[in-house]
Amino acid sequence: MLEIFALSLGLTLLLELPIAYAWGLRKRQLVTVLAANLMTNPLAVALHLWGIPQVPIEIGVIIAEGTAYSLHFEKRPWLLAVVSNILSWGIGLLIQS
Repeated sequence: MLEIFALSLGLTLLLELPIAYAWGLRKRQLVTVLAANLMTNPLAVALHLWGIPQVPIEIGVIIAEGTAYSLHFEKRPWLLAVVSNILSWGIGLLIQS
């Protein structure tokens, strides 16, 4: 079970940190992205494993990460949360299929 959490978090960071870097974020801002994902990803995986539908989980993740981002940088934080999570979730779905 721990492998599922580690794999999901690893893939999420592998995808979302480069997206944030390409977005123009650096240093402390990337640490914010890292911290937000460390907080949201394990909970999202647990909720998914408990049978909660994925769309509400992703909406919650976007709200949590968008809020964190908006507190720490001004470069379209909500759009970054939406784009990075949709891409991360979509690639995760492709990997699972």
